Amino acid sequence: MVLTTQIAAQSEFMVSGSADNELRLWQVKTGKCLFIWEFPTAVKRVAFSEDDSQVVLVTEQRMGFQGAIRVMNINRQDPTNQSEEPASFFNPPGSKATVATFAHTPNLILTGHESGKVALWDAKTGDEINSNERAHSDVITDLQLSPDRSYFATSSKDKSARLHDTRTLRVLKTYTTETPLNSAAIAPLKPYILLGGGQEAMSVTTTSLRQGKFETRFWHKVFEEEVGRVKGHFGPINTIAIHPSGRSYASGGEDGFVRVHHFDDSYFRAKPFGDIGEVED
Repeated sequence: MVLTTQIAAQSEFMVSGSADNELRLWQVKTGKCLFIWEFPTAVKRVAFSEDDSQVVLVTEQRMGFQGAIRVMNINRQDPTNQSEEPASFFNPPGSKATVATFAHTPNLILTGHESGKVALWDAKTGDEINSNERAHSDVITDLQLSPDRSYFATSSKDKSARLHDTRTLRVLKTYTTETPLNSAAIAPLKPYILLGGGQEAMSVTTTSLRQGKFETRFWHKVFEEEVGRVKGHFGPINTIAIHPSGRSYASGGEDGFVRVHHFDDSYFRAKPFGDIGEVED
């Protein structure tokens, strides 16, 4: 079972992590698998560095193995010839990491944890640089950076999503819902954050679509107000990804469907701040 994927910034490569304990490097254009790394436990989160030269991954705590953070160098010139040794490896103490990515500088790793903690780590030494133990009150399920990496969004089983400052880890904004959240994505062109989740999968068979809250929910990033919803899934939404152009997004659900949505003209004509601060073309 594939647990996580990410496409490199230039769309040349993709990495995937799975429950078979493998990290795979793929060529996007052809779909060819270029290299396979094997680990002691499942790979549950992967992320490219800003320049696509490294991948950070989180491996599961299981079978006597601690949860671990690894950084692998990516040989882009000869992608079928990769080093199997990590450039960095460390075991975060305490609550296990569920998500990870590179922070605002390439020597720092940003993580979210089962306890609701977020933390910054030195990528080489594994030392904890900063942390916010109360970022959330339950498991952090997703972590996505803004385009300039100065702030990031998290979603959690505590039924909320939050924006955080990447350098200080201070909570900037909070978006509170009625159901557990599995994903939070930052829209690049408009001041919105997209949230996905819904009632737990084990309860879906006894829940109507309306009660389950299986819509993608649009929140105003600044005003912390919900401004719209998009229906379609008939199970919890597990992941949301917005196209870098900001003109479309994809959502993946427990129902087995991936839905690709293209924003219409009204989305771009809308004035989310009213007439104040709008710039004429």
